[in-house]
Amino acid sequence: MGALVNSLVLVTGSVFVINEAVGRILEPEHSDAQGMLIFAIIGVMVNGYAAWKVSGGKTLNEKVISWHLLEDVLGWAGVLVVSIILLFKDIHYLDPALSLFITAYILWNVLKRLKETLYLFLQGSPEDIDVEKLQQEFKRLKNVEDTRHVHLWSLDGEKHVFTAHLVLIDVKEYAEILEIKKQIRDILRPYKFSHSTIEVELDEESSSLI
Repeated sequence: MGALVNSLVLVTGSVFVINEAVGRILEPEHSDAQGMLIFAIIGVMVNGYAAWKVSGGKTLNEKVISWHLLEDVLGWAGVLVVSIILLFKDIHYLDPALSLFITAYILWNVLKRLKETLYLFLQGSPEDIDVEKLQQEFKRLKNVEDTRHVHLWSLDGEKHVFTAHLVLIDVKEYAEILEIKKQIRDILRPYKFSHSTIEVELDEESSSLI
């Protein structure tokens, strides 16, 4: 939800900036170069430090926030460059033109993150995990005949949840079920799921163990 709100705020803000920048290109205005320079230096330092602190985030929310801060850094860097140029030559369209370029770049990346956010809301499977491959590994285990109700989804882009039902055959002892579950956990361990649930379904001959 946080990633969705941040994305929508960035999209709304980007549309506003584009609208204002186009207006200033059509009707040029004089800019205060000295004031721009002072605020640009402060903006680059503060937002640059914040962007660096969250740049290593892996959750979708952290990625969206990172893009938000990057937008601020690029924006202030643009203001810094433009303010230096304007100190020597008054080019009215330079500031809004640079704003258009930076905003378009940020908007493109935010829209991609928004797509990922909506994918999480729909409980889509993480693209870096092959569910069919997992099912094939399960079926290669002794006593595992089939898999049912296999579900994989992500909570925030980093923490994933996995659930599955295994259809077992020729199970003679309850200890065999425990051993199969252990083998399943060994298969799932490299994926580092935050939570996994494995249920078993026995054939008619083994149903007496339930």
